[in-house]
Amino acid sequence: MATIINMPRLSDTMEEGVVASWLKKVGDKVEEGDILAEIETDKATMEFESFHEGTLLHIGVQEGETAPVDSLLAIIGEEGEDISGLLNGGNTSAPAEAKTEEAPKVEEPKVASSNTTIPEGVKVVTMPRLSDTMTEGTVASWLKKVGDKVEEGDILAEIETDKATMEFESFNEGTLLHIGVQEGESAPVDSLLAIIGEAGTDVSSLVDAHKAGTLTNSTSAETQEEAPKAVAENKTETVTAPVATISNTNGGRIFASPLAKKIAKDKGINLAEVKGSGENGRIVKKDVENYTPAAKAEAPVATSTASTPSAVTNFAIAGEENTSEVKNSQMRKAIAKALSNSKFSAPHFYLNIEVDMDNAMASRKTINAIPDTKISFNDMVVKACAMALKKHPQVNTSWTDNDTLFHSHINVGVAVAVDEGLVVPVVKHTDALSLTQIGAAVRDLAGKARTKKITPAEMQGSTFTVSNLGMFGIESFTSIINQPNSAILSVGAIVQKPVVKNGEIVVGNTMKLTLACDHRTVDGAVGAQFLQTLKTYIENPVTMLA
Repeated sequence: MATIINMPRLSDTMEEGVVASWLKKVGDKVEEGDILAEIETDKATMEFESFHEGTLLHIGVQEGETAPVDSLLAIIGEEGEDISGLLNGGNTSAPAEAKTEEAPKVEEPKVASSNTTIPEGVKVVTMPRLSDTMTEGTVASWLKKVGDKVEEGDILAEIETDKATMEFESFNEGTLLHIGVQEGESAPVDSLLAIIGEAGTDVSSLVDAHKAGTLTNSTSAETQEEAPKAVAENKTETVTAPVATISNTNGGRIFASPLAKKIAKDKGINLAEVKGSGENGRIVKKDVENYTPAAKAEAPVATSTASTPSAVTNFAIAGEENTSEVKNSQMRKAIAKALSNSKFSAPHFYLNIEVDMDNAMASRKTINAIPDTKISFNDMVVKACAMALKKHPQVNTSWTDNDTLFHSHINVGVAVAVDEGLVVPVVKHTDALSLTQIGAAVRDLAGKARTKKITPAEMQGSTFTVSNLGMFGIESFTSIINQPNSAILSVGAIVQKPVVKNGEIVVGNTMKLTLACDHRTVDGAVGAQFLQTLKTYIENPVTMLA
């Protein structure tokens, strides 16, 4: 399904933008978080990233051209998708079947009828919308404190959204006069985050007025123009606000985010020695944090001090009662919301089978005897699911109010437990991968998830999900469907028990599988046929290699 991307509002006074350069061209693959273009606003030239993944099908504003906010910037969709209807329909609004990308909300004070106005030179900064599904944010940390000088482009804080923890930069300069959301606290989008202005300015009335919703924006045109003038006066070359640049020892430019530059400075790290993993080799926070100089390779690794339920649990002395509160993280809230919506909206039903694992165990032993090769039973289940989905496309579907979406691609999500809950990394095009490729992909994604280095793009796009608790000794369980999937498979432990083979009782190895189905798209007979095919593949692994 094609997604229309409009010209974003990247500053609070921006009315139109100029595309300085495109970092993607038509036909290129786009992942969520990729930088699409550099857009020149009325204040600076800034990077604009994609909230969606797919193929760049159309560019609506060419390099050097100017377009108003909310006009058609680009279209992203599936490769080869027909977008003529979107183009013929006009650029100002998206058709019903297309999603319009929401630009990040920026520092726009609320407007209401009142005598309370914003003094000249003062800026009210509100909680930004840093992802397309974000409704509230949690301040993970402040990089500035009240009284600190703030330059345009400085990182003010790290804000935890429902998808990731992201850097939030200032579009203004001045002194940080007030912080409205403390570290660890959550606040809705557009609520008061901070106030920036001249040192010594009394902003207590603004704080009260913002809470009451009676703040009017009467900032003068002269104040609004100060930032772009400052940029113009110093503009010897194009500077993108989110990226700090320095020179390496060879005289070349090094691109690094302001936060990465700050951390490097604090740790005494030479950015010229750090390899960037961002767009076009840009150095980001994780690159600096993970950097280990060759001479310091044996230095102890700093341990995380992040609070987890296991870290804050206090056991009361006998005879005493004690209850401690652990604030729900944005991830925990997102999980709760998604699972509640799934359980209460999708009519679940469950199908159970027990499979003979003797052949699977023998096959795995043979495969893992090959040097540099390692697969798990879960990898075999994931591969079998992908092959069974090809034979039963009704299970590889998604429900919408008007249509049932049949997916030609097969992307299997694999549930992974992390400290704060559960994430589902997605193995893309699973049916086209070998067992060893699936094993490598699952291990890589699971490792990223547990170290909090997984990207939102790596957790999206699943068409079916596998949840395995067998390693914890759980023999059988039921799962909640990971929408918009139509089904999820629960995998239990392999158990040694007496079984009947050829009329005799022998010792065998069995595993129980439970398929949770959305009855709106998958009927009982369809789910049963899928499980029978799955059983055949798992019990005879050689059929998956044919």
